[in-house]
Amino acid sequence: MTQRPADPHKLARELLGRDYDDLEADEQRVLKHVAAGSFTGRDADELAQAHATWGDRLADRVAAIGGSWGFIIGFGVVLVVWAALNSGVLQAMGFKPFDAYPFIFLNLMLSMLAAVQAPVILMSQNRQAMKDRITARHDYEVNLRTQLEILRLSRRVEALAADVRAIARKEAEGDGT
Repeated sequence: MTQRPADPHKLARELLGRDYDDLEADEQRVLKHVAAGSFTGRDADELAQAHATWGDRLADRVAAIGGSWGFIIGFGVVLVVWAALNSGVLQAMGFKPFDAYPFIFLNLMLSMLAAVQAPVILMSQNRQAMKDRITARHDYEVNLRTQLEILRLSRRVEALAADVRAIARKEAEGDGT
């Protein structure tokens, strides 16, 4: 029975039929893991969190809150209350509206919120795209490793089958004499 090669260079020639130096960096990394018998690494979320700055985490939180139904409903309530107060409720109570129709101050606040919130959400989307790239690379490495392990096992099974056939032949020859 063949022993498991511990050298990634031998694995590259044996399993892929190519020199180790001709392989891409991802393939070389996978072969090193296969040769060492180790795992391929952490998942995308762990890697992204390990490298996340305070600003990255803030952008993720703002995007999570700003893109939620709670925010939309809460913000809708604020807009309705603002419009109701400044459309006559305050006047009925004897106060002057602080932002009378056409709600110029409200428009200014909404514009400033959009101007700040949009780039923050884009930063969060960029981080998510980075996580997706890490996940895709990790998936590729896992798939490649699985294929390499299947090739190795297939060759071992073929070698064992050949050994069994040879033993059966010897026994058949021994019984025939």
